[in-house]
Amino acid sequence: MDYQLILVILLFILAIIYMGRMVYKSMNSKKGCASNCGKCAADFSEVKIPDSGKH
Repeated sequence: MDYQLILVILLFILAIIYMGRMVYKSMNSKKGCASNCGKCAADFSEVKIPDSGKH
């Protein structure tokens, strides 16, 4: 086997591991949505909304 074939096989295996990890994390998410971007699980309870001045 030449080194290019070994490199391609290694990259393919790493891609499979990466995709499997993404699927696993999206399926086992405790909170938030399945996109795993982090926006849904953000805690905005401490954010103060400024008054717009309109009454």
